[in-house]
Amino acid sequence: MNQKEFLATVLPYKDKLYRLAKRLLVSAEEAEDAVQEVYLKLWKGRENIGNYKNPEAFAVTMTKNFCLDRLKSKQASNLKIVHSNYQNGENLQRKVEANDGVELVFKIMQTLPEKQRMVLQLRDVEQFDFDEIAEMMESNPTAIRVTLSRARKAVREQLIKQYNYGVS
Repeated sequence: MNQKEFLATVLPYKDKLYRLAKRLLVSAEEAEDAVQEVYLKLWKGRENIGNYKNPEAFAVTMTKNFCLDRLKSKQASNLKIVHSNYQNGENLQRKVEANDGVELVFKIMQTLPEKQRMVLQLRDVEQFDFDEIAEMMESNPTAIRVTLSRARKAVREQLIKQYNYGVS
């Protein structure tokens, strides 16, 4: 596989891989580094990419595993945590107000168990099919549906609890 074929095959997934890495690692710089490392590994194994039924699922799985390994490593204590609320700007207040509900959902997602968080991210944010998620998570589609249902229920309960706080 030459460079042009490689880029045509894996470059369209760049944004998806970055969003997944950013969701797991929080830091934009760490997410960029993770995606770069995954692309380097894909380039080194470019001859085998054609053997995979779904190269996108393979790339997402590689990114997920790389990020989880990164978080588990000793370097995790050195990760710089950057949150979107710390950005400077005049219209920051409007952005915060507009994204408050979405950010609350993502904060609640961070409290979920790892498997539920991953399934919710892959299905509701990244829009993957159940079969693709099952392949990435090395599970079956039925188990993915159950996990997704439980994750959504947990998020829904936390949202209701949050919005009804102080209301009797």
